[in-house]
Amino acid sequence: MELSYCTNVHPAEDLDGVIRQLREYAGPIRRRAGLDVLGVGLWLPAGLARRLAENPGDRELLRGVLSEQGLQIHTLNAFPYGGFHNEVVKTDVYLPTWAQPERLRYTLECAEVLAALLPEGTAGSISTLPLGWREPWTAEDDAAATTAFALLCEGLKALRERTGKIVRVAVEPEPGCALDNVSDVVDWLAARISRGIDPDCVGLCLDTCHLAVSFADPLDAVRSVGDAGLRIVKVQASAALHVDEPSTKAARRALERFAEPRYLHQVRELDLDGTILTADDLPQALGELPGRGPWRIHFHMPLHLVPVPPLDTTVEVLERTVAEVGSLPYGEEVHLDIETYTWSVLPGKTADLVEGIAGEIAWAQSRLLAPAAS
Repeated sequence: MELSYCTNVHPAEDLDGVIRQLREYAGPIRRRAGLDVLGVGLWLPAGLARRLAENPGDRELLRGVLSEQGLQIHTLNAFPYGGFHNEVVKTDVYLPTWAQPERLRYTLECAEVLAALLPEGTAGSISTLPLGWREPWTAEDDAAATTAFALLCEGLKALRERTGKIVRVAVEPEPGCALDNVSDVVDWLAARISRGIDPDCVGLCLDTCHLAVSFADPLDAVRSVGDAGLRIVKVQASAALHVDEPSTKAARRALERFAEPRYLHQVRELDLDGTILTADDLPQALGELPGRGPWRIHFHMPLHLVPVPPLDTTVEVLERTVAEVGSLPYGEEVHLDIETYTWSVLPGKTADLVEGIAGEIAWAQSRLLAPAAS
């Protein structure tokens, strides 16, 4: 698998900012990790994606900086449309939805940019949101999204014919969204293959934090994708926050430190009878969920850092998912993108960002990629 780290961890909204982040962070991370070449999963806000799609000169400038820093791009993160480091993001990250024309245009512009930046002979991937937040999501929205994805497939095919570059879009299920989990995405896409959605153009992105929060079995989830005639395009290497006994005083004190105002931190509780109880954000969970069973929290934890008990992470879900995806006939073509965008909101003193991301890369190489190669 091609390994990268996602640059949505950096608050850059224009070309100068992206170039600065590549020079100040991505290049030094590559050197700290001891790599000749490092993959970056680039995040392009909508305005910058449009500028790069329309301006070949700017794309060449960006390509030159990538080469200068020893960086390659195989995947883009087109989930956040913009403002991902605003003081409050929460549900704004799901706008515009796939029922709005801005989302289709943005995604096709990202595809145009990615096709121009891909190394020769390689395919590209773009992760996107699972339609939108579940409320409000109407039948009319769903019909509009279906049409948009059919048009997306037409655009990706035309791009492939014009440039010779294969770019696939990967729908990323997330708790609380219109497509909450892997099963939801599989069912939605499979039901629309006859309505213009081409499985060679659109597949799934498995974010292993989201997968863990849903308490899904990684092997079953991976196998269900192939059983439906669909493809896993990308895996976002991420770990959720986990606590076995959330009702204890020690657990609650520890969890309260993660209840920060910028991002949404959905919580799922596995109740004693196997029922999954839900809360849309951590403060709500602390006030409403009974805490009889374990919690998993949508808070992307650094892969190589072990939190102080009673907290834990779900890295085992990540390891099992990557192992299963790697065993697929096309497993080596799946992009593996480390996506820990939460460094700026982690409680307490955290590592230098270059050191921290380099540590995640080293962990991923030894724990995710080395076993597959042995």
